[in-house]
Amino acid sequence: MSAFVIGYYAVLIATSVLFAYLGWKRWFMLVFTLTLVSFVTGIVGGVGALRAITIFVALLALAGGISYAFKEFLVQISGPNVAKELRTAPLTASFGMFVIFTYAIAGIFAPWIAPFGESEVISSAFAPPDSEMLLGADQLGRDMFSRIIFGARNTVGIALLATALAFIMGALAGLLAAVKGGWFDQLMGRVADVIMSVPSLIFALLMLSILGPQVWVIIVVVAVIYSPRVFRLTRAVAGNIVVMDYIEAAKLRGEGDWYLIRREILPNSTAPLAAEFGLEFCFVFLLIAGLSFLGLGIQPPTADWGSMVRENATLISFGDMTPLIPAAAIALLTVAVNFVVDWMLFRSSGLKER
Repeated sequence: MSAFVIGYYAVLIATSVLFAYLGWKRWFMLVFTLTLVSFVTGIVGGVGALRAITIFVALLALAGGISYAFKEFLVQISGPNVAKELRTAPLTASFGMFVIFTYAIAGIFAPWIAPFGESEVISSAFAPPDSEMLLGADQLGRDMFSRIIFGARNTVGIALLATALAFIMGALAGLLAAVKGGWFDQLMGRVADVIMSVPSLIFALLMLSILGPQVWVIIVVVAVIYSPRVFRLTRAVAGNIVVMDYIEAAKLRGEGDWYLIRREILPNSTAPLAAEFGLEFCFVFLLIAGLSFLGLGIQPPTADWGSMVRENATLISFGDMTPLIPAAAIALLTVAVNFVVDWMLFRSSGLKER
């Protein structure tokens, strides 16, 4: 038995005993469960499996530490009201905000962060990583690391624009339908039903095949696909508000529809709409990445994570995990946004932690 195995189990058992002595039941159960799992995993997978568990736990602890530090940083630079809300945020939400912040910095400052241009050929095809290329080269000899940095600007930026347009169209239609009612409400509802009845991927592929995969076409098509979802939520939220007494009082004062939307309905429906924006962004982001993977999304030579997975998929046959890096970037951002959205939904629901 190697010194690593002895030290591994000694640390786990000592930590379990310490937590049990201090009365930290949750942490004791967590560490002791890890100890039991490690016993079984060590027998089946040997030292390599234990090293993998060690790396995973270390990365998890690193993510937890970064999340806690980032939350404290946000608390220090925020106002009293925002700081009070941030103190109640779980570590998962803090981790999500840190990832979103990192992606935003990478996208905004991509030309200064990336060592090479997104279309600059600097090496041979599929060149291995070296001191200049951290992740090696793609099928044309372009730096993979630089293209991933630029992909944060292109993929995330286009998804954000498409989500914003879908939200503007859907929320505006939903608010007007709730205020006006009658035939306008029925018409908007039926239009939303027709669009939602067509599978989103098929609809997007059909429209892009007809109109061409230009960036503005992608944004408009994706916005049209997801605006009915926003319409339905906005119509439901606003429909519960327009029957309130203060809305009736505003109508008796002679206030118009736009006043009711801006001053009465919208301020009281901000929380669920903000959470819905995060969810819609995840769906839009994954759809655009999928379209790029199929070849009808963002076109070369523009760097895009979906197309980067497709272009370098050959490397997987040779045991090279480089194509999985842009796929991991897509998954990480999606998970991070969902962490933040879950926290926002928890806050807007009015539930309290025990």
